[in-house]
Amino acid sequence: MAASTRQVLSLEERIAAGKALRDATPLDSHAGWTPHKDRRDPIKILVEQNKTRMPALVPIRFGRMMQSPFTFFRGAAAVMAADLAHTPASGIRVQCCGDCHVLNFGGFATPERQISFDMNDFDETLPAPWEWDLKRLATSFVLAGRANKLRGKDIRAMVRELVWTYRTQMAEFARMNELDVWYSKFDLEKAITELKDRKWAKRIHARIKKTQAESAEHIQPIMVEQKGGKITIKDQPPVIFHLRHHKRSITTAMQALNSYRESLAEDRRVLLDRFQLVDAAFKAVGIGSVGTICTVGLFMASQTDSLFLQVKQANASVLEPYAGKSRYNHHGQRVVMGKRLMQAASDIFLGWGTSKIMNHQFYVRQLRDWKIKPLVETFDEDQFLRYAQVTGWILARAHARSGKAAEIRGYLGKKDVFDDTMIKFATDYADQTERDHSELMKAIRSGRIKATSE
Repeated sequence: MAASTRQVLSLEERIAAGKALRDATPLDSHAGWTPHKDRRDPIKILVEQNKTRMPALVPIRFGRMMQSPFTFFRGAAAVMAADLAHTPASGIRVQCCGDCHVLNFGGFATPERQISFDMNDFDETLPAPWEWDLKRLATSFVLAGRANKLRGKDIRAMVRELVWTYRTQMAEFARMNELDVWYSKFDLEKAITELKDRKWAKRIHARIKKTQAESAEHIQPIMVEQKGGKITIKDQPPVIFHLRHHKRSITTAMQALNSYRESLAEDRRVLLDRFQLVDAAFKAVGIGSVGTICTVGLFMASQTDSLFLQVKQANASVLEPYAGKSRYNHHGQRVVMGKRLMQAASDIFLGWGTSKIMNHQFYVRQLRDWKIKPLVETFDEDQFLRYAQVTGWILARAHARSGKAAEIRGYLGKKDVFDDTMIKFATDYADQTERDHSELMKAIRSGRIKATSE
């Protein structure tokens, strides 16, 4: 690699550069939310997304989104992306999640077979203003808190805790060596030990223990059965199932595995080649992805040695119209590269492939490898407060891995001005989401939108 002619700035110079950005975009300019005069119809944005989705499943998507303002928010990343494009931004760009909300964090196995708690959904990842992730996450706390019937002051407290944690941890990352930032990971065991609510800690430990016992050897009897002498994936509707009218979609996704192998490192290819694909089934996905193709492939190395790979359709990020096109022509590669950059550790089978049948792009990962989903719907104010600390730390680490920690630290400063602005923004945008949800309900009642329950 040729020597760079770029000037190496000191930490103090980088912090000062970030601070200087306040002249053009003051911290208090982020406060509150007022719809842009040319704000697009949110229902129209959602309908436009249906062009890349399976028509038969679109009503299920809207059926899920209609349940509450929080479920609407989870499926409306494209709506918020359009709105965020009209909000102030410091000018500092990082690798963003693109759909950062309270349920897009969770536990999973690292290659070292340890439990990691981290961000876990990167379908919309793209380089963009760091504020966009934080604003979406803060708003999700407000909506989740309201869904749990928490008091307004408790909701404001957890948003403050989220932003304070993000700001102060970013300052910590700014002082660290780049390699130390890269190797940083959230210490889940320490966090559980420090919980004051011992009953909650005990429940988390029990879930971790149960999850770690779910190796491929233990999962196989649950997910696999024999039919007519053939090994097949066991139907578990509405999550995993075989259906004739999804056969073309399943074939399309499985065809992507032909090119997927080439996206893996050589040692992973050697490992993958020990398994043979024996069956595939359709898999239901989260609210934001309903209607996209997602299948599960069952691979066997022997009668008792199985591997489950999830093959998921990758479309353009909802951020692209506002943050610029991805540097990657393949959206599966965009997802994989963003995931590797933002997560502390990633799945060893993470890769991407293309199906020539319908020219769809996909990314591939293991189906379930010690997956743990936070039960946010059961959280009280104290649990939400602790969860805000955890997600604030993780988001700061994910953004710091882009190499802009010092600049963001300089922009945010040491005082709590930005914390206050985010409380105001998140509250106002949550109100906007409730109004948008009402518009969806009107569209469903009028017949403009068709919504069905599963």
